[in-house]
Parts: sequence; structure tokens; C-alpha cells
Amino acid sequence: MAMDMEQVAAALCLCIFLALTLLLHNRNKNKQSGNNGGGRLPPSPWRLPVIGNLHQVMTTRSPLVHRTMADLARRLDAPLMHLQLGEVPVIVASSAAAAREVLNFAARPRSAAARALRCDGEGAVFLPYGATWRQLRRVCVVELLGARRVRSFRPVREEEARRLVAATAGEEAAVVNVSERIAAAVADATVRVMVGERFERREELMKELGETVKVLAGFSLDDLFPSWRLAGVLGGMTRPAEANHRNTYELMDCAFRQHQERKASIDSSVTKEEDILDVLLRMQKEGGLEVPLTTGNIKAIILDLFSAGTETSANTLQWAMAELMRNPQVMKKAQAEIRSNLAGKPSVTEDDLPGLYYLKLVIKETLRLHPVSPLLVPRECRQTCSVMGYDVPKGTTALVNVWMINRDPEYWEDAKTFKPERFETCAVDFRGNDFEFIPFGAGRRICPGIAFAMANMEIVLASLLYHFDWELPDGVSPSELDMTEEMGLSVRRKKDLYLRPTLREPLQANEK
Repeated sequence: MAMDMEQVAAALCLCIFLALTLLLHNRNKNKQSGNNGGGRLPPSPWRLPVIGNLHQVMTTRSPLVHRTMADLARRLDAPLMHLQLGEVPVIVASSAAAAREVLNFAARPRSAAARALRCDGEGAVFLPYGATWRQLRRVCVVELLGARRVRSFRPVREEEARRLVAATAGEEAAVVNVSERIAAAVADATVRVMVGERFERREELMKELGETVKVLAGFSLDDLFPSWRLAGVLGGMTRPAEANHRNTYELMDCAFRQHQERKASIDSSVTKEEDILDVLLRMQKEGGLEVPLTTGNIKAIILDLFSAGTETSANTLQWAMAELMRNPQVMKKAQAEIRSNLAGKPSVTEDDLPGLYYLKLVIKETLRLHPVSPLLVPRECRQTCSVMGYDVPKGTTALVNVWMINRDPEYWEDAKTFKPERFETCAVDFRGNDFEFIPFGAGRRICPGIAFAMANMEIVLASLLYHFDWELPDGVSPSELDMTEEMGLSVRRKKDLYLRPTLREPLQANEK
């Protein structure tokens, strides 16, 4: 969350008891009556003056907002629910039918923190819908994350997977922090495809991006009460966002310099695949775009792609390994498939991946049971409209609770059980057409990096399962493995995953 729950509770109490509360409440009543215009809003839980439903959503008892919202929706029996979070009207879609309508919204609400983080230029994630967003979206889909470009990064993914195996083999029989190793491997692979080589200040960048997550995640009082100046003082995230912006952009300047120095040292007669920064700088130099591509845009795009390409993929892989440890028969089946297909090869390559059918089902089931973006990235209603027969006022923030949808017994048999086999006879996929399974979203704002993410996850997971057998630390049984969630910009394991590896298929010397 943007603030610890204790801080949130204290700040909300101040909001309630400050002398200006009554004035703010009257102002909110006037605004709500003007916005609603007597329309028929979706069902809503009871609310308090001033803070609306904040006391029900942001609680110390259950800090996982997607779970709290799921409980509220169930109690109301409301596939589309209306909440008032301070001054902000919100709708939450909790069924596939509701998600189908809500995901037609293409606009994004822009928090004060997001504006501060991207004050020098926007990437495609939080950019308002319009000509600039459409252009940056095309750049991402066609030039940066298209199938050909993703294939060109294959050598990087394979090398980083081998490095992960070599590093883990060096600690055979020890208890290894698998979460940490997976995160480092995904981060290194992503940095290299972004700027062409390992970034010399990668640890600093990872730390600052962790701060970015804290700044962006959850609710900030200056967003919940935008008309109240004191809200920013009590619990605003603008100042932390400004500090984070300075630090990350200084690191981006360093990465650009490192990139230029490397380019200057390369023989110009040698043909090299372009990294993502190469592509963006070339497009900036060539011009011809409807909206010029600024250096601020380039930095924002790189940071957006790096954030989205590391945390979500690394967290999904950690959940996958945890579920495999909790389900030994699934682990054995996945390993048997991989080892049968590779038949003693020195390492996993991407040529092997198309034949690893069950491995793909394991990843799909992990995305279903543990969607790392359980409420997706928020949308915004740009004009008053009707959703499922209800009136939704202009400016309403829209959330889709994919965590609840993915566990709904209406769509999924034995919905809370990790069972990859369910997809053997199920044609449902995550490409945005089946709204009961949309971990990457859908519509015009669907994640453009699906192919990039899947390529990273498949090679890493296949390598870990091919080369090693895995055991839980002494004294921990599969049923006792801690699966507690922690909410950030994405949902991750609260505790790192520690496992003991036993090397089964060594890397050959020339593969290390």
C-alpha cells in the first residue's frame, strides 16, 4: 500500500475529527448530487460521512484490498458494486459480464503520485487516452514488444537462465532464497533487452523501483480528497514521488551514458540486434511521428516496461514454484515432461519450449489462482454511461476484481484448487477474449507485453525444473508452506520462498 495501514487509520481519524470535516461533508454532498443526477447507481455498502466506504476497504484487519472488495461484493450479491472512497466514486466489476463492459473504458485516472513520477514525459501506462497514447501504444505493440522483437531477445533470456542455473548449482544442498534468485534473473534479462547489457547500477535501480511501487500502490489521501489541501499534508504521496522521480531519472541518465559508451566501442561493421533503447532513440532521430518522441517519453517508457516486465513475471514465477512445492504430483508431472523432451540436453533452449505443453498449463493455472494484478490497472469513465443497466457518472474510477472472477465457481470447477489439468479440456485463454480469465486485462488497454512476459517465465521455470529437484526446508511439509499474500503494485508472497535444490542435470562447462 502507499502507506502502512496504521498510518492510514491515523490519517483517516484525523480527517474525521478535524474542524473542517463538516464543511467538507457538505461540499461532498453537493458534488455527489450533481454527479449522480438522480441516476441509478450500482449497489453500494453503507457509508460514513466524509470518508464514504474507506473504513470498509482500507482496514488493518484485512489489508488486501482485492479480498476486502470481494467480500463486500458477495455480501451485496453485486457483480457491479459502487463505492465512495472519500471524494472519489468507484465501481468494481466482480463478474465476467461486468468486466466485459467496464474494460471498454480506455481512460486512466491519474494520481498525484503518477503525475509527479512522469512530470518530464509520459509512458503508455498512465497516459490519458488520446492521440499521444495511441501513438505510444503502437510503438510498444509494433516496435518494442512485437513477436519479432521478442524473438530477437532469445539469446539474452537463454543466457540469463543458464546463469541462474549455474549460480543455484553452486549452492546445492543449501537452502536457497528462490524468490531472490528469480527476481535477479528476470531483472537482469529485462535490463539487458532494454539497454543492451547489465546495468552497472542495477541494485540501485531495483531499490528505487521498489520505492516507485510503494508510491503508486494503494490509496493516497491527496487523491481521495483532492479538494482538501490538508489531505496532502496528512497522507499525500506527491513529495515521495518527486524524490523517487529525481532518483530514477538520474539512474536513467547513467544507463543512457553506459549505453552510448558501449555503442561507441562496438565495431560499426558488426551487425547487432537493436535493444529497446536503440529502437526508441532511432525513432526519435528519424522523426515522422505524429507526436514527437521526447527524451522524457523514452525514459518513462523504459521505466514502465522495466517495472511491468520484472515484478509481475518474477512474482508469478515465485507463486508457480510455491504451488509446485505444495502439489508434489504436479511437480513430478511437469519435470517428467521436461526431462523426457530434453533427453539429457545440457540446458533448456527456446527451441524446447513449444513441446512443453504441461509447463504452459502450470503457468496458466498460476495466473488464474494468483493474478499478480488482482484489480488490474484502474480505468476511468470519460462520460456518463450505462453499465449493466446502472448509471455510471463521468469521472468514476473503474476496477475489475480479476482475483474474485478467477475463483468464481460459476466459471471454474473446484476453483480454489491448483489444478493445471483444468486447461487441458478448457479453451479459455488469457489473450483478452475470455473475460473469466483476464490476468493481463482486455480491450484497448490490455497489457502489450504478454509475449515478452511468457517468454521470460517459460525459460526460467523450465530451467529450474529440468536441472534441479527441489525440497522444502527441514520441518516444513507441503501443506504448511506459507502462502500469505502481500499487496504492492502487484500481489507478491509476503515471505520469500526458501528451497533446497539437488542438481539432476548439470550444465556443461561451455554452457556456464
